[in-house]
Amino acid sequence: MPKTVIIPPGTGKPLAPYVPGALADGILYVSGTLPFDKDNNVVHVGDAGAQARHVLETIKGVVEAAGGTMDDVTFNHIFVTDWADYSAINAVYAEYFPGDKPARFCIQCGLVKPDARVEIASVAHVGKAG
Repeated sequence: MPKTVIIPPGTGKPLAPYVPGALADGILYVSGTLPFDKDNNVVHVGDAGAQARHVLETIKGVVEAAGGTMDDVTFNHIFVTDWADYSAINAVYAEYFPGDKPARFCIQCGLVKPDARVEIASVAHVGKAG
């Protein structure tokens, strides 16, 4: 099946061999997104809510570059480093998904950079690729 690579303008070079998004058969897969600036430095160190906002804004950029909106997101994979951050992350998450929520899961784990407190990967249905 053919796929379209989605790389929003201004995206920095990834730390590993992946792209921000891949669109196939109308389904957008957004890679695990960390609170990184364009140089892969962690932003908002120590502030899980601000990191969640940064991550969700980055995901929003990938979804929009694929022709969708956050309403098209159907599933989120959420990774946190500390359950103490769960409510702060959920508060920001609810702003990005105010109506019917996507399906999701959330686990606690270590992330690729120790100062990162949250990572989210998403799936969205944005229609068939042209």
